[in-house]
Amino acid sequence: MRTPEETVRAVAHGVCRLMRGGLTAEEQAAQLDELAACYAERTDVRHPFSPLGDTPLLSRAALREHFAAGGPPSGVERYELVDDHVFATADPEVVIFEFRYTGVIDGRDFAVPCIFVARVRDGEIVESRDYVDHVAGARAFGRLPGLAAALAA
Repeated sequence: MRTPEETVRAVAHGVCRLMRGGLTAEEQAAQLDELAACYAERTDVRHPFSPLGDTPLLSRAALREHFAAGGPPSGVERYELVDDHVFATADPEVVIFEFRYTGVIDGRDFAVPCIFVARVRDGEIVESRDYVDHVAGARAFGRLPGLAAALAA
């Protein structure tokens, strides 16, 4: 069974593998299954800083769909996890994971800072609050005009 630290790191590294692209259909399906398995069957994952509002992800299946929908952007030259630190809390189930996704897409460097506050029980995330710089992500993936239009609507 994974520790809380191992579990949150597995999620972040799994996202990197998906976002790098280049996986066969079978490899991508296996990676999605591996990511989903980091979460409990019934979970509560929220993105409080989502600029278009937070839609809670309440099941392992919903998390798998969430990761599948993200898909790798075109033009990814590098996508990795850096400056990662896990902070223990007084509650042994709860960890705070601070890190950045960085890389190069279409010749442009990017960095997306993140902080996850996760409760992990028996090696599965049962609750998480994922604080992600969504504007930096939209900029990195060339989705800033779409985000701006959605915000203006």
